[in-house]
Amino acid sequence: MWDKDRQAACGTDREALTFFNIGDELLKVCLTLFFISIALVGNAKSEMVFPEKYWVVVTPESQEIDSAKLDDAIKYLESQCGKDGVKETVVIRNGYMIWKGSDIARTHNIWSITKAFTSTVLGLLIDDGKCTLDSHAKDFVPSLSKVFPEITLHHFNTMTSGYRAVKGKSKNDFDDSLHPFKPGPKPLFPPGTKFAYWNDEANMLGYILTRIAKEPMYSLFKRRIADPIGIPSNRWEWRNWGNFGGLIVNGGAGNREHGVYMSARDLARFGHLFLNRGNWNGKQLISSEWVDIATKNHVPADIDKYTGIDYRGFYGYNWQVNENLLMPDAPKGTFFRTGYPHNIIFVIPEWNMVIVRLGIDKSPESRFKMWNNVFKMIGESFLP
Repeated sequence: MWDKDRQAACGTDREALTFFNIGDELLKVCLTLFFISIALVGNAKSEMVFPEKYWVVVTPESQEIDSAKLDDAIKYLESQCGKDGVKETVVIRNGYMIWKGSDIARTHNIWSITKAFTSTVLGLLIDDGKCTLDSHAKDFVPSLSKVFPEITLHHFNTMTSGYRAVKGKSKNDFDDSLHPFKPGPKPLFPPGTKFAYWNDEANMLGYILTRIAKEPMYSLFKRRIADPIGIPSNRWEWRNWGNFGGLIVNGGAGNREHGVYMSARDLARFGHLFLNRGNWNGKQLISSEWVDIATKNHVPADIDKYTGIDYRGFYGYNWQVNENLLMPDAPKGTFFRTGYPHNIIFVIPEWNMVIVRLGIDKSPESRFKMWNNVFKMIGESFLP
């Protein structure tokens, strides 16, 4: 009886076979579409986004990070920090905030992270065709002509210029001049022959860039970078040395309270811009070529060192870089910028990640070894 019913329903055996073949093909199509949709959802989860007025806060798991393991990494970091702990710490992945401390809106001096802002101003001016890395500084500041005629913007932006300001001491890293824009009577060394991490040099670079731009670095950076990436003027400032030659000169180094003042949540926006090679939600604010070259090493590891602070082998255009695996458990493409005493921003392209830790407490001993441990723990937090 069942065979007759089946034959009535399906017709001949050939027709039945055709019916089931069509069913198999339909099932294959459905399964294919299903797995494609799953893949698309997975890609959407990792798609890069850009914050609007506020960062979107999501779970680490939504961005393929194990929250318990990420918490372990943050707890380890906190154990190595001073009184500020991880209160001013944020972790951004794919443009989403996946971890935040309790005080990420606190604004204060970020010290030498300012140097990355100064470097960015140079990149904007190069993009505008107003100078090149090979331009001689004396062409914009004639007072440099007598003693420092051969120094280029490349030298100034890599701490290899040998520039010395009047009354600047010769060996103490932090005993810098109160008059950084007044050239001293003789150079520290011929340009390009040694590395000297020197605030006078970065401040003089800021003065040179101000002369090139014909406006303060703050106003240029605000208009071209800060405003477009959503950092309003009431949430940050760039303090200055005063009026020189009719222009306000913002601090190029970040020392003596003349640096950039910013919060962790807003500094992360700056990092997110560099993570995306100068592009913010489809608009190229600074050329990708500049981001690429600024975040590569330009100081040979075997060049002579003049001062105690040693960034040879991992210093770009006022960014520090990991391409020579200073931190072997961090991805090779990682670049970062440190500031006294323990302010730091990391950009990790391989992980689509930005990490900011700010604080005015002490810097841990062997800080790069400590941060390498943090990176090792974060690397182990990625979900399969």
